[in-house]
Amino acid sequence: MPYNTVDRGTIKKMVREFYAIILKDDVLGPYFIKALGDDLKNGKWHEHFNTLDNFWLMMMTGERGYMGDPFPSHAFIGELYPETFERWLKLFNEVVHKLFVPEIAEKFYKKAEILAKQFMDNLDINGED
Repeated sequence: MPYNTVDRGTIKKMVREFYAIILKDDVLGPYFIKALGDDLKNGKWHEHFNTLDNFWLMMMTGERGYMGDPFPSHAFIGELYPETFERWLKLFNEVVHKLFVPEIAEKFYKKAEILAKQFMDNLDINGED
């Protein structure tokens, strides 16, 4: 039964399920394995998960906890393309729609779309001249 609320527990479940899928993905997995390793239980992933939990909790509920800017840590992970972000959004969309009721899943996805666009704009890879 899909979640009909957003709280730390449901976000934690979403983040871990999403990145378990990401690591197995041929397009996205190599970026994350290079940066954080292939073991979701290692210290780098633990730290990343805590950051992501706080980030998505703030994005979805306004609860404070995330401090910082998500862009700089992603700026040097390798060459990224519009297709990289399209793949990230596709997988993210699948996970949030699997775990949450449609209204909440769409809210997550809209925020992810905005985030992806900002990243592409910051990296100047938005496909526009």
